[in-house]
Amino acid sequence: MRILVLHGPNLNLLGKREPEIYGTLSLDDINGALEALGAEFESDLGFFQSNSEGALVDAIQQAPENYDGILINPAAYTHTSVALRDALAAIGLPFVEVHLSNIHRREEFRHHSYLAPLALGQICGFGLDSYLLGLRALFNHIKN
Repeated sequence: MRILVLHGPNLNLLGKREPEIYGTLSLDDINGALEALGAEFESDLGFFQSNSEGALVDAIQQAPENYDGILINPAAYTHTSVALRDALAAIGLPFVEVHLSNIHRREEFRHHSYLAPLALGQICGFGLDSYLLGLRALFNHIKN
């Protein structure tokens, strides 16, 4: 089983950016923890981070060639990107949306997700565990 992990804009700044909201782990730390969990499931993970909406759309469109599912933290594009939503709808791969912070406890504009209605589920507010829970759920869904 192969899973693509997509990280949206500004997640390359994790560990430095607003640690009171996003924690002190770097993106490499998160990817390392996901890689370890993937190994437990004997799965290969691919990782991609971009601050560009178009690059993320391209990665989504190419995913069916190599991956069985997507774990995505769309970050700020959660609330704005019809393009990401449409790309995910077009390819038909199962995906889980994750967020480090609880987007529903933050500013009102962050409460809406264009992706959530298409996702298997949305997990937010648990820091690194949001990613790990999301990956575990995606593995279980694909396996069954």
